[in-house]
Amino acid sequence: MTRFEAAKDLYKNVGVDVEAALKKLENVKISMHCWQGDDVSGFENASALSGGIAATGNYPGKARNPEELMADMDQALSLVPGKHKINLHASYAITGEKVERDQLEPKHFEAWVQFAKERGLGLDFNPTLFSHPKAADGLTLSHPDKEIRRFWIDHCKASRRIAEYFGKALGGVALNNIWIPDGYKDIPADRLSPRQRLKESLDEIFAEKLDSRYLADSVESKVFGIGLESYTVGSHEFYLNYAAKNDVLCLLDNGHYHPTEVVSDKIPSMLLFYDRLALHVTRAVRWDSDHVVLFDDETKEIAKEIVRCDALDRVFIGLDFFDASINRIAAWVVGMRNMQKALLYALLTPHQKLAELQNTGEFSELMALQEELKLYPVGDIWDYFCAKHNVPVRENWIKAVQEYEKTVLSKRG
Repeated sequence: MTRFEAAKDLYKNVGVDVEAALKKLENVKISMHCWQGDDVSGFENASALSGGIAATGNYPGKARNPEELMADMDQALSLVPGKHKINLHASYAITGEKVERDQLEPKHFEAWVQFAKERGLGLDFNPTLFSHPKAADGLTLSHPDKEIRRFWIDHCKASRRIAEYFGKALGGVALNNIWIPDGYKDIPADRLSPRQRLKESLDEIFAEKLDSRYLADSVESKVFGIGLESYTVGSHEFYLNYAAKNDVLCLLDNGHYHPTEVVSDKIPSMLLFYDRLALHVTRAVRWDSDHVVLFDDETKEIAKEIVRCDALDRVFIGLDFFDASINRIAAWVVGMRNMQKALLYALLTPHQKLAELQNTGEFSELMALQEELKLYPVGDIWDYFCAKHNVPVRENWIKAVQEYEKTVLSKRG
């Protein structure tokens, strides 16, 4: 009997169908964020990072152009089981000439569509409302200057059309997520007016009816940021209400809340009132620090809630971190594989049995079984899943990244 077969028997004894769990996992597409590969630089060669965004570290081998970034993505995805999606920011347009963000069109992302199509991948999108002269004072869609607001409104409109094009071209649904850095460093004199302006901007952006078969819209909140420590225009309460009233998705980034809040607890409540939900999974260390996703408690709890709620087909799962202090490809692989491990761990949990124990008040047995399940052989099931998809098992993928660094990354200077 192989380790996989032995593990299957153990899980069967607690009511878990391993083959069914693996089949579900195969169908989950995680959106791998492009910005890990080049420290959020993009291809505009414009201003330095702004909007509370900072990539720390200076590890050699950073991607410097579209060709290098795509090659690095290929390397990372070759070490991750299954077919997934790429999450793009508008600043990664491949234009060949200077094109302002409010003038971007689907044609400026044709190379990305071809890249995705040739590999069986999907694409998601984000307008880029930071690292730009018109965002230099920390305000965009809520700016008191109408002309600056107009620029960013038009950029967001263009981004929605680009995302719809992705969905049509690739035969799926592309998520277009709006996040803005707007806020104030110190206590504001007026909290209402900026949010009124943001609401009006969003109303105009979403007024154009696009095809929901190919496009899903979301808005993303944040509790604070560098340079806007005292007030964030796009707060969770603002976007939660806006999304509910305007039939768009509310995206939860688990680095964008108070350190004592957990996104996992928000997921079941959100799914009661929204048909779909969007996530940016990251790892916050004391604040929104965008550390590489680990197989840690909160990542496992996020996955558990998605699975418990039978919502794998209702939740857009994307990753969002950028660590420039380590090999960037290794960061991608660690994050992607850990998100999949968390989902597998959740799929191998006998949720119905545990719920029955809770509902009948058998809390001693519930606690005991939950603790015993922590040492069940999920690793043997994961190894089988990786082998089935022809990617390295356990730590063997590290050698492939080290060889790529030696033969490719080291030549970038």
